[in-house]
Amino acid sequence: MVGSRVLALGHYQPSKILTNADLEQMVDTTDEWIRSRVGIATRHVAAEDESVSDMATKAAEHALANAGLTGADIDFVIVATCTALDRSPNMASRVAAAVGARTPAAIDVNTACSGFPHAMALADQSIRTGSATKALVIGVEKLTDFADWTDRTTCVLVGDGAGAAVVVAAEEPEISPVVWGSVPEMGGAVRIEAPTNTFAQEGQSVYRWATTTLPEVALQVCERAGVKPEELGAVVLHQANLRIIEPLARKIGAVNAVVAKDVVDSGNTSAASIPLALSKLVERGEVEKGSPVLLFAFGGGLSYAGQIINCP
Repeated sequence: MVGSRVLALGHYQPSKILTNADLEQMVDTTDEWIRSRVGIATRHVAAEDESVSDMATKAAEHALANAGLTGADIDFVIVATCTALDRSPNMASRVAAAVGARTPAAIDVNTACSGFPHAMALADQSIRTGSATKALVIGVEKLTDFADWTDRTTCVLVGDGAGAAVVVAAEEPEISPVVWGSVPEMGGAVRIEAPTNTFAQEGQSVYRWATTTLPEVALQVCERAGVKPEELGAVVLHQANLRIIEPLARKIGAVNAVVAKDVVDSGNTSAASIPLALSKLVERGEVEKGSPVLLFAFGGGLSYAGQIINCP
């Protein structure tokens, strides 16, 4: 085996939905203000006793069922999250235990919103080098635990959920080499810091950086994968802001691609946003099997990562 591929996807969202109308009763905002600035209409909110590992496990079980595998088949579990409340044990080991994995490597990755493509790259590289054969890659967040519900610029953004992918060895590579990096001088632009431990960001700075810098990096992902933008079947960007997602897809020339817009229904779910959006697209049959899909995200650090996968 010389590569890896995504065999199946799965996702989970809590049942409680928080609408813009609900937020109008909680903070000084309006539906029009939220939609015009970020494009969000609703977001899902986890129950107080529903943990990050609970949501990750449900998404993982969904992905395993779609793959026709069990937890016992998995030898690598990697969870991307920045909202775990516990320092130890990590979320990956808890998910591994919950799904019945036997002796897997189990690690967490924290690059906030860019976590999933980072985790996907680590799974791909581990399989390519023979360190793993079947990996469970999960992005999960409970951002509502860290929301400042008095700050109308941030609390309207956040949502909870999880998405997962089963990645296995393949005779031909179906996951491209990753393009990743960071902008250390902007490391504090997106943050959850002590002592307040609330989500905060320099929204305008991040928006300007994302809209001016990221298209060029996304094109580097396509070049490294040997895929022309017009050949993309789907573009799944971090679901932060519709005003970032739509222009970026246009700027790179992805004229034939389905562009994921799950931010409208789910809000910003950080590391969960890419697998959550992609799993929904695949479940609805909106992306042709085998077509190239661009995954690209940016987040705390200020980190970014992206690759192209063949749609499962």
